[in-house]
Amino acid sequence: MKNPPALEQLIAALKVLPGVGPKTAQRMAFHLLQRDKTGADKLARALDRALNHLTHCERCNTFSETPLCSICADPERRPDQLCVVEMPADLMTLEQAKCYQGLYFVLMGRISPLDNIGPKEVNLDKLMVRALDEVVEEVVIATNFTAEGEVTAHMIAELLKGRGPKVSRIARGLPVGGELEYVDLSTLAQAVYERKSLTAQSDPSTPPG
Repeated sequence: MKNPPALEQLIAALKVLPGVGPKTAQRMAFHLLQRDKTGADKLARALDRALNHLTHCERCNTFSETPLCSICADPERRPDQLCVVEMPADLMTLEQAKCYQGLYFVLMGRISPLDNIGPKEVNLDKLMVRALDEVVEEVVIATNFTAEGEVTAHMIAELLKGRGPKVSRIARGLPVGGELEYVDLSTLAQAVYERKSLTAQSDPSTPPG
């Protein structure tokens, strides 16, 4: 017996969520339709509103309902610091840690050649325009310590090398392979405070001291 077309369409739509397979999507669909029609209606309305009202902030590229998000529009933020993160969730995690008072740029992804995601797909051209506006003095790279995040951080550092702003990387107090969204706030704050410069790399063959 096949499901009704409307039910199949709902299940297929739920499968687009990360980590949701066919069985989980089917359980979600049954729950929304049978147990929580009010919740289903709220979900539908919220998705419709988000799709029709959200756009990207003109300066930092995060989601916003206005041309400038609340952070970019805040005159109390430091305009000379620009923190580069992968996703809006990373921005929110840094804000919760209360360790940074500058502005942001959200890549909306990370470079991943295996997934055909290159510099263009993560808005590196837009980042360069933002970082080289003659106001930014330091670019703090806060991409995740995954293989893709490290590749992205390296490419950003190379693109900015010798072009004005100091480039730093948040410290490795974060676990290798870890993602900012899931790191405890005190560890994240310490990583930001102990960020390392990427513009004056020492020769690895030269002993310290």
